[in-house]
Amino acid sequence: MLPYKNLIVINKKSSVAVYRQLALQFINLIQEGKLLPGTELPSTRTLANDLQLHRKTIMAAYNALVTEDWVDNLPRKGYAVSPRLPVVRPRSYNTNRLGAYKGISGFMFEKLETVFYPSVSLAKSRIVVNDGFPDISLLPTEAIIKEYRSVLEHATLNRIGTEWNAEGSTDFRKSLCSFLNQTRGMDIGMENLLTSRGAQMAIYVAASLIIQPGDKVVVCDPSYLLASMLFEQLGAELIRVPIDEQGMCTEPLEEILKNNDVRLLYVIPHHHHPTTVTLSAQRRNHLLQLIKAHDLAVIEDDYDYDFQFQYDPYLPLASGDHGGNIIYIGSLTKVLGTPFRLGYMIATQEFIQSAAKLRALIDLRGEVLMEQTVAGLIDNGELARHIKKANRLYAERCNFLSDLINNELSDVVDFTKPTGGMALWLKFRHAYPLSKIIKKAGTMGLAFTGSVYNEEINGGLNACRFGFASLQDEEMKEAVSILRKAADTI
Repeated sequence: MLPYKNLIVINKKSSVAVYRQLALQFINLIQEGKLLPGTELPSTRTLANDLQLHRKTIMAAYNALVTEDWVDNLPRKGYAVSPRLPVVRPRSYNTNRLGAYKGISGFMFEKLETVFYPSVSLAKSRIVVNDGFPDISLLPTEAIIKEYRSVLEHATLNRIGTEWNAEGSTDFRKSLCSFLNQTRGMDIGMENLLTSRGAQMAIYVAASLIIQPGDKVVVCDPSYLLASMLFEQLGAELIRVPIDEQGMCTEPLEEILKNNDVRLLYVIPHHHHPTTVTLSAQRRNHLLQLIKAHDLAVIEDDYDYDFQFQYDPYLPLASGDHGGNIIYIGSLTKVLGTPFRLGYMIATQEFIQSAAKLRALIDLRGEVLMEQTVAGLIDNGELARHIKKANRLYAERCNFLSDLINNELSDVVDFTKPTGGMALWLKFRHAYPLSKIIKKAGTMGLAFTGSVYNEEINGGLNACRFGFASLQDEEMKEAVSILRKAADTI
């Protein structure tokens, strides 16, 4: 309800009757668009109490408004602004006046205009190929509901409602530390872990503590676009290092470190985004040597480590000997699905303490209810079972899609089947401009919402990510068929 006590001012010394003053001010509120057609007015008793007027005065004003067709008297409901306003509709009043938010801002600000994902219409799309997101139909929903319900029990809810830790839920951090130590070969305690609403927030917080305007930051070429944009937004100068089928090229990196004062290195050793390649063992060892030799701050983005299709996957760089220089960032969003914004950061205790203080400026409590729920899923083994089931299915879908593309599009695209993850990196040959392919595919019901690199705007790169984890076999068949037809029209 509007604050009528502040909006309506009665002058008891005026020659205009009080009830009429009240009616006229209601008419002004309607004309200004503050009271829209159908809006219920306060009861006569409530308004009389707010304005310190006699109830009969309020009734007289309302009756006048009803008589003039500004207001309807609805049986058993009270009074409401009429949808049939007299003579001139409210939107015709004050035609030279713009609403407060209808124009442009009256102050200067930085306009972020970079488009990091293609703008596509999904209205006519039968199939949507994303960047590589999980299949949420695999979620153990009954187990999640059970854990969530237990969190909402009074004793638990009261405890987590009164307990506050800047680093995140105590139960979640304890469970997550155990999970990460077991699956990633780490040796961390709760003091080394900070939770966040997804990995992107964790990257932002870590980078904000390290980067100053003018600092040099090394990334791969290409790299995860949102991270690169973030570093540039903080004022960094990006130095790009080539990447090939063995991951980041560490020999050029060594030369860069010798000749530049590099503030931060951003690396994705597992299933690099966007190319999906995994850093080789030789280069991992070389990179760890460089990190220690140059005392280099590193953000290791390990967004989908849990999905490995081989029996002897590499451990994260952060599990090695790096002298505390690696900030390890991961996410459970890739495990549970995009609606679950659960990320985390692992670093030395002193860095986590500063990161927690910074995060509190933008996110004071975090996703406490869901953190508690997932803590239960970790403790009862449900999360590990879900990962094992999803990993097996994603490996099958990766093989299925790879075979499809080899059979149907070998003359159009080149790719290397990844050892894990949720997407293929398809490099289209120059005779098949990706912008034209995707535009044509869109008319046939196929949309791409993930990372797309067009030759004309991405320095000759003609490639895209094809997320397979959330697609059924028949959907992948149709998607590849549409790409084939689109390529044949070029």
